Amino acid sequence: SESVKQKIQEMIRGEDTAKPYSDQHISERLAADEDIDIARRTVAKYRELLGILPSSKRKNVSANAT
Repeated sequence: SESVKQKIQEMIRGEDTAKPYSDQHISERLAADEDIDIARRTVAKYRELLGILPSSKRKNVSANAT
């Protein structure tokens, strides 16, 4: 589970702050890219354990400002 947490953290670190990944998207990418079958709610649990906010709170509105 530690390696999965690390992959989630890396994925979120590399995301576009204007369009942060949802827990569902992270779950689907882990399944497709890493062949890791993980439920959305497990992604949410790991994200919370890592101290990472939900996607709606990570969204950087100023990135969209023109």
